[in-house]
Amino acid sequence: MPIEIVCKIKFAEEDAKPKEKEAGDEQSLLGAAQGAAAPRDLATFASTSTLHGLGRACGRGPHGLRRTLWALALLTSLAAFLYQAAGLARGYLTRPHLVAMDPAAPAPAAGFPAVTLCNINRFRHSALSDADIFHLANLTGLPPKDRDGHRAAGLRYPEPDMVDILNRTGHQLADMLKSCNFSGHHCSASNFSVVYTRYGKCYTFNADPQSSLPSRAGGMGSGLEIMLDIQQEEYLPIWRETNETSFEAGIRVQIHSQEEPPYIHQLGFGVSPGFQTFVSCQEQRLTYLPQPWGNCRAESGLREPELQGYSAYSVSACRLRCEKEAVLQRCHCRMVHMPGNETICPPNIYIECADHTLDSLGGGSEGPCFCPTPCNLTRYGKEISMVRIPNRGSARYLARKYNRNETYIRENFLVLDVFFEALTSEAMEQRAAYGLSALLGDLGGQMGLFIGASILTLLEILDYIYESPPLNPKVSWDRLKRVWRRPKTPLRTSTGGISTLGLQELKEQSPCPSRGHVEGGGASGLLPNHHHPPGPRGGLFEDFAC
Repeated sequence: MPIEIVCKIKFAEEDAKPKEKEAGDEQSLLGAAQGAAAPRDLATFASTSTLHGLGRACGRGPHGLRRTLWALALLTSLAAFLYQAAGLARGYLTRPHLVAMDPAAPAPAAGFPAVTLCNINRFRHSALSDADIFHLANLTGLPPKDRDGHRAAGLRYPEPDMVDILNRTGHQLADMLKSCNFSGHHCSASNFSVVYTRYGKCYTFNADPQSSLPSRAGGMGSGLEIMLDIQQEEYLPIWRETNETSFEAGIRVQIHSQEEPPYIHQLGFGVSPGFQTFVSCQEQRLTYLPQPWGNCRAESGLREPELQGYSAYSVSACRLRCEKEAVLQRCHCRMVHMPGNETICPPNIYIECADHTLDSLGGGSEGPCFCPTPCNLTRYGKEISMVRIPNRGSARYLARKYNRNETYIRENFLVLDVFFEALTSEAMEQRAAYGLSALLGDLGGQMGLFIGASILTLLEILDYIYESPPLNPKVSWDRLKRVWRRPKTPLRTSTGGISTLGLQELKEQSPCPSRGHVEGGGASGLLPNHHHPPGPRGGLFEDFAC
């Protein structure tokens, strides 16, 4: 039958106390580590959170009507805050802006603008040769005949030069200008620069931005005053109507800055003969907002010109560039008033190419040519008034002075007076009506009103969510380590001071040889005798009994 030997081992107090101390220290360290890793529950967090109402709704205590009412109040306040926050965010994303006007203080002198004027009639009839009439037939509508009235079908003319034709047949300022004064000083045609536009040969006063003339006073007599003869007898007869045919008589005028090229066929205003036209100007400095509040074009800051042929960017220069690209694509040439070194279009296709430029300009940002407004712009507001001239007395005087009759004076003479209303400028600036700082202030106010929270409260909530077991990396790592490192089953177990050993285990661990009989004789040799070793008691084993 199997035999089980039970051994009772009692350790000495000196050896047991250090072991108990080490075990206690280990248990205390494990308890401390487990206590530090244990996350806070919701009730504990609610009791310590700075979010108003959370401790009363989710804190420790019985669940009753009072806690239910607090929870409803907290949810209602949170929903009201989210609704208000969504409205504020929608208002911010619309990027609203406002326009602020600031009248500047009077200055001792102001830069006078550039004034461009063109005679509405493009070619003088008396200056056209037979070759010019032949080449300009599609443009003027005149039949290609020589001066004897015969058709020039069999004649061969040299290739035309459009620049030469415009320069030679256009109205000459020296013939049109009868008087000129600027700020009380005499001026002449030499103070004007030649510029080509859709109206042909035109003239610009004060065109050089490096030597701009100042205006030292406001009101009439302190600006530019000119008298012009539009020379209606030189207007082309209308044989047939074309897209370039004009039924008006007078001049076109555009007032612009020196950095902006004239775009007079779109932005100019008309001045009629027989009237004195007063143009009161006011300088306006406009500042627009870029994206996302507006669509203005910010300056690139590069030294090279942004548009080829122009020193600075402007809407007029951008439109002329778009027209040029459209004409180059369609006709493989450019018109005279367009910048560049490409070949100038011949007169026989000039009108066809001119019509194609109108198709190149599209409206809005979806068109084939979108020219955004620069973020900093100088323009001139205008107020126009006029009176009839000449009166009866001055008509006779002017007729004698210029060797013309009174009818000619009334039908051809005009006076243009351009001046500053005052030496002040208006500054109009677009400003963001609702910026990021205003949005944060409103959100903070709504958050404090409804739920009594702040940014630190949000950080508390995020910290609690991060420390929760699903998201806490330390807790997750400890769980993984417990799964992969399972403890091994020990060979022996001890409870207190009692150890239980099997017989086979005892035989393997015993240093004594096996004996078949009992020392000292006797039939009962079931349990072997053992003798205490000599020496004092109280060593490792105080008592050993089997």
